[in-house]
Amino acid sequence: MEGNIAKMLFIGAAIMLVIIFAASTMRRWCVPLVLFSLFAGVFFGSDVVHLVKFSDPAIAREIANFALIFVLFVGGYGTCKKKFKAVFAPATVLATVGVILTAAVTAGLFFLFFPAMGLPVAILIGCIIASTDAAAVFSILRTRALEPRLSALVEVESATNDPMAIVLTTVAVSLVADGGGMDGWPVGLVLDLIWKITGGALAGLLVGWIACRLSRYVAKLEMGYYYIFLMAIIWLSFGTAELVGASGVLSAFFAGFILGNANIPFKPTSTHFFDSLSTMSNVMIFVLLGFLVKPSKFVSVFWEGVALFLIVTFIARPIATAASTFFAKYGLKANIFLSWCGLRGAVPMVLATYPLAANINDANRLFNIICVTVLLSMVIQGSTIAPLADKFKLAGKARPRPKQVMELMTLHNSEVELVEIDIDDDVYTGSIPISSFELPDETAITMINRNDKIVVPTGQTEVVAGDILYVLVKVGQEDAVATEIYNHFELCSETGAATAV
Repeated sequence: MEGNIAKMLFIGAAIMLVIIFAASTMRRWCVPLVLFSLFAGVFFGSDVVHLVKFSDPAIAREIANFALIFVLFVGGYGTCKKKFKAVFAPATVLATVGVILTAAVTAGLFFLFFPAMGLPVAILIGCIIASTDAAAVFSILRTRALEPRLSALVEVESATNDPMAIVLTTVAVSLVADGGGMDGWPVGLVLDLIWKITGGALAGLLVGWIACRLSRYVAKLEMGYYYIFLMAIIWLSFGTAELVGASGVLSAFFAGFILGNANIPFKPTSTHFFDSLSTMSNVMIFVLLGFLVKPSKFVSVFWEGVALFLIVTFIARPIATAASTFFAKYGLKANIFLSWCGLRGAVPMVLATYPLAANINDANRLFNIICVTVLLSMVIQGSTIAPLADKFKLAGKARPRPKQVMELMTLHNSEVELVEIDIDDDVYTGSIPISSFELPDETAITMINRNDKIVVPTGQTEVVAGDILYVLVKVGQEDAVATEIYNHFELCSETGAATAV
């Protein structure tokens, strides 16, 4: 038994290290981390080197669903209320009606080309492939600064469309498992869908509201207990909704949304914790699903997978995007780019295990079709999203963002944070005295890391491109301080002057 555990840990460590070093080597080509994770699972799985023999879709579904709770919670946690309000109408329509429209168009066309698979299965395939991958899209665009309104729409839509696809797939699986009987099902489908969405949203909002009010009491304990409290809230939001027949993942998303937009204790450190949790969950999902993938089976479904990719990418997604943003007036180039950002990723792969776990006929074939489509999307769209943004002139090179936000731990409630700001010498040139910066009140540059040496600054100290600044700021002013510093360096870089005032 101990030998098996040791072997499992050794193999797991080897897989993680391969993913990390492959991703760090290939990141210049903007290939998503999750794609390396999937390839690692396939390579080490039972169809290639036979190092990991795993073929239980029911267990895979349960583990993937468990990890997906964290991914959806973090998606809600990172959805800014201000950005959400700015693009509320098009983002909401695109994340709900747009997903339904994508699923419907995909199902209809897929059934038209492959009628032998049956309409219920075509509907199931359309529901599975309808959502996009927020984590993959933003890992690709991390070096680009999109036009703010377009960036907000891409961010909010990608983060919020997963729950709808999950709800639709759950209902579609029930439809196919019942033998595809169509008598009377539309009414039941609509009612079930309404309850799953409204019940899930209400459960998440309630749990999030309660969590915000309890967080101050829990924060008086040690930091470790606070993280346990947050984990409990994630599970509580999911479990509460599922117990009443609503959507647990939608509940987790809204609980995260409430917490992410509230002034809770230890928010900076909690944010880093959630980001790490989401990354680990995404990697785990793709590695696990990679174990189930059998590349030798792709030959028999290759053309179905290609056809599905072409339908959803070049027909269904553009139709849904154009219809959802019709009144928003984003322009042709922005609409094309938004459509191309419909990258398929973790959620469709997880949803493809639902038919397997339900023992639906030909579920393995369906799973492989989805795998081919996701791989094509990751490789083709994933490698061209950033170049397309450049070609359409929708983005410039992104400013460096504060790398770390360190919350100051005191006996009293603290309203200040220590922010790390990197003056990237690949972006900026020149030097500027600290006294030139018009920083907000109660803001101070406390330390400068220059070539791994610490500089204690004064008002006349020159900040040089390549420095890393440690700035004491009030909570909520991090971006304003960074913008002020970067604006001076942009002016300095453009004029070539030694200093900028």
